[in-house]
Amino acid sequence: MKRRWIALLAFVAITGCGGSDGGQTDAPPAVPNPHTADRLATGAANAFLDTYTTEEGRVERTDQGSDTVGEGQAYGLLMAAALGREQQFDAIWGWTKRNVMRPDALLAFRWADGRIQDPQAAADADLDTVRALLIGACKFDRPQLRGAARRIGKAVLRRETADAAGRPVLLAGPWAAAGGRLTTNPSYLDPATLSALANESSDTRYTALATEGRQIIRSVSAPLPPDWAVVDAASGRAQPVESASSLGGEGRFTWDAARTLVRLAVDPEAAGRRIAARAWPVFADRRPDEIPVEHNLDGTAAGASRHPVTLVAAAGAATASSKARRAQQLLAAAEALDREQPSYYGAAWVALGRLLLTTRRLDPTRC
Repeated sequence: MKRRWIALLAFVAITGCGGSDGGQTDAPPAVPNPHTADRLATGAANAFLDTYTTEEGRVERTDQGSDTVGEGQAYGLLMAAALGREQQFDAIWGWTKRNVMRPDALLAFRWADGRIQDPQAAADADLDTVRALLIGACKFDRPQLRGAARRIGKAVLRRETADAAGRPVLLAGPWAAAGGRLTTNPSYLDPATLSALANESSDTRYTALATEGRQIIRSVSAPLPPDWAVVDAASGRAQPVESASSLGGEGRFTWDAARTLVRLAVDPEAAGRRIAARAWPVFADRRPDEIPVEHNLDGTAAGASRHPVTLVAAAGAATASSKARRAQQLLAAAEALDREQPSYYGAAWVALGRLLLTTRRLDPTRC
């Protein structure tokens, strides 16, 4: 299927406070030019769906062996719901339920060659699926999707949450609690979805999970968040680590952590937006072509690879700091880089970045 690209020169309105370039982060973001922002966002989302989704509803990582991961199915559901593409939403949701949904209602990590290759779940895929189902329930007037979202939310509480010194921690997955060591991935925390689940169920555990998640991310960011962190179950102390299986290290901001700044930039609570805004000085004086993927947590470059997801992350930090013009430039640069070097992950986060940062189409509380 042909990939559809849209002009990059149109003005992009970014969700900063009142659209100014000041530093205020306490008020909810506003969109100064919603029509242009919406056109660019929906164009990027349509391009992703038309390029990476099969007719049967499988989101295919064509640049990574044509496999499928739970996060990809969630991304497809989010975009189909945001665009009101009900038939495609149903295809993606149906394929997801038949092929990667586990008996506990969480999503298996990886599918390839006709079967599940890695049955473990990842909390980001589960929470993104919840958000998509809540949006779909409103968009398509289908209450049963709301029920499915609540079931997954309850499974997250049962299987992907652990206690640390009396406070709840969102685990990276059901596998991530062993020997008093709780493994977390900061980019998996989605405060907006947790807030929506709290409203849906009147269960304050979701709110507590978001509150503790913000505190963990703040404590391990310097000012950039790491891809991975561990929390000591006895003390509640968090520290960055090099990888999901690492016992130590200083941690890095790379492919995963970039998403943290986008999710926190649209946090309904100012505390999350302030964490994203703290990262803005890392990117403020750099041109887009000077921003690599790999960084040390202090913001110094740790590699030379470039990828759209990091530019979208920088746009998230700019949005949280109300730097509308810079966020505009970074989103356009991310889309241009993905056009030059197409990838499933790049296209996904160009679209999700535009939808989250410049529109309200992925607001799970808006019906």
